[in-house]
Amino acid sequence: MTQNDEGPVAPNALGRVTWALRRTELAVQALKEQRLRPLGIAVAHYSLLITVHNQPGLTGAELARRLGVTPQAVASLVARLEGRGQLERHEHPRHRHVQELHLTQAGSDVLRAADKVIDEVEQQITGALGLAGAEQLRALLGEVAEAVRES
Repeated sequence: MTQNDEGPVAPNALGRVTWALRRTELAVQALKEQRLRPLGIAVAHYSLLITVHNQPGLTGAELARRLGVTPQAVASLVARLEGRGQLERHEHPRHRHVQELHLTQAGSDVLRAADKVIDEVEQQITGALGLAGAEQLRALLGEVAEAVRES
């Protein structure tokens, strides 16, 4: 029997930039989830609320595209946040079967509180990297996003 020197992955697989990005995203998401938990919301709720705040009147389908999730996932989140009184649906002015999403005052209040928590996470990262390092990281991540969009 001969030994196959080729493993199932390249020797440097765990040193790849893509793996570092994934580990970092998981760590940041876990920290955000932990810090948001006392407010009774998840990172997915924050993402939805801030997106609707920045673009009031989005439909569920538009929101799903912007968040990179399925329409079913958005429908579930919207129903949960609507049940909490944080979101409301308004009939589209020209298309009666389309509903637009808007924050309520309660939604704005919880978003404000959650954004303070997310800003604290941001400050923790910036504190570790320094202002110049944080700016450099933002620029590099922007370059990564552009590089993968071009392919």
